[in-house]
Amino acid sequence: MKSRESLLRLKEFQVAEKRRQLQQLQTMMSEFDRMAKELENQIVLEEKKSGISDPNHFAYPTFAKAARQRADNLQISIRELKVQQDAAELALEEAEAEMAKAAALGERDSQMRIRA
Repeated sequence: MKSRESLLRLKEFQVAEKRRQLQQLQTMMSEFDRMAKELENQIVLEEKKSGISDPNHFAYPTFAKAARQRADNLQISIRELKVQQDAAELALEEAEAEMAKAAALGERDSQMRIRA
């Protein structure tokens, strides 16, 4: 019986860890999105200041060019994190299913003890 209890505790820990990882990915995505929006606002302000909005123009502001590159990199990172989030959600579902099985086994064992 102890092994069933230990198994259930292990599965509960694994589910909690998967949830934590998923939350961490979501937090990172949210933060990256906020940073990208902030950079976009800075780019717009810099373009207004210089009067040049074409990134290919020879006098396009260096700051706006660098900020645009950082914003693009953040968007790439967000897409990569989305793939990781999808995988983490799947792993969480699997861990929850395993925990439910372990709980059902524990319940069945306790029913057997009651009958015996």
